[in-house]
Amino acid sequence: MENFSDVIIVGGGPSGSFCALNIAKKNVDVIIFEEHSEIGVPCHCPGHLSINGLKALGLHPLPKGVVENTFCRAKVYSPRGREFSIEFPSSVTCVVNRTSFDKYIARLAEKAGTNIFLKSKVQRLITEKGDIKGVEAEVDGKILKTFGKIVVDAEGTSYKILRHIGLSPPARNCFINCVNAEVENVKDVEPDTVEVYIGNAYAPGFYAWLIPLKGGIAKVGLGVKRGNPRKLLQKLMHKHPVASKKLRNTKIMREIFHSIPLSGPVKAYSNGFLAVGDAAAQVKPTTGGGIIFGLNGARIAADVAVEAIKRGDYSSKFLSKYQRCFMKLLGFDVKVMKMARKLLDMLPDEKMDRIIDFCRKTQVNLDISDLREIDFQGRILLNMWRKPRMLATFAYFLLSYFV
Repeated sequence: MENFSDVIIVGGGPSGSFCALNIAKKNVDVIIFEEHSEIGVPCHCPGHLSINGLKALGLHPLPKGVVENTFCRAKVYSPRGREFSIEFPSSVTCVVNRTSFDKYIARLAEKAGTNIFLKSKVQRLITEKGDIKGVEAEVDGKILKTFGKIVVDAEGTSYKILRHIGLSPPARNCFINCVNAEVENVKDVEPDTVEVYIGNAYAPGFYAWLIPLKGGIAKVGLGVKRGNPRKLLQKLMHKHPVASKKLRNTKIMREIFHSIPLSGPVKAYSNGFLAVGDAAAQVKPTTGGGIIFGLNGARIAADVAVEAIKRGDYSSKFLSKYQRCFMKLLGFDVKVMKMARKLLDMLPDEKMDRIIDFCRKTQVNLDISDLREIDFQGRILLNMWRKPRMLATFAYFLLSYFV
């Protein structure tokens, strides 16, 4: 069987669906192939998002049932349990039910005219003289050839398609392995507060999180560059001086594992081809958050794809505009975040304890509470220079790194 669509998207996650939505809004034919039988299943991350980021994308407010909680405070704990707290005047982040969130964006894409094929696994790309011309997908046990003008890779971190066309995925040493669990019977948590646990003793090379929901339920997880994430999560829940008091008697209801690239964006275009979201490593190197970055990438990819179709130019040269636009929007912030991640990875736990103490003593939280933007972290650094407490903290952080 053969089929045709102007744009073919591989993967029905938020980046793929949001790209399709923005293409379909401009009356361009677009189709999504999703290998699973249900959008949003399996779930791959806790879904902690910035409200400003959603607003900028036109996705706020979200429907009832998608948002599980909102937060106006954050607490950061050192390996020895020292605490640094930040409070904002209003909610700055929310946690979403990832399955509901993914389905919501997919429904918007469908209403705009996108065709979505479930249980449809793309087996290979169709190429002609180095140009991508379409895909072969297994649909209902049969191979469906679908030709198109542009193929968009939104398949996540498998990088099968990226490798197929000769583009390089992130280096192996840039990945962290994550576990995210949903637990019940959590004790002594504040419902409007996200908790972050740093230190190599519990989350080497990254951090752990506790995101409260309702009724004593929370999302708890961590990422690691080395070690077994499941064993380290158990260590956090039972031995951390603060987390253990809240989590040692909890019951894990569900547990998922996934990997995140912290490399920063890779080259994500070729002749007749674009990649978005995790497939393009559009992930914050500091926090590992990829949804807001990926949605921004998806919107830019949609604009460039539509323009390419209007011009009849699907060359790598023209489609490189996508990468340039993405880096113009987020490139500075990515560079700053990569630098920050490198510095954080070099700090031993005892220095992290001292930095948390310094932040608390200087009351830098009073300056941080003025911030409303948490996605563009390079721009946060620029604002820091106008705030004495934040400047002193940054200087102390650098001093801790070199001394």
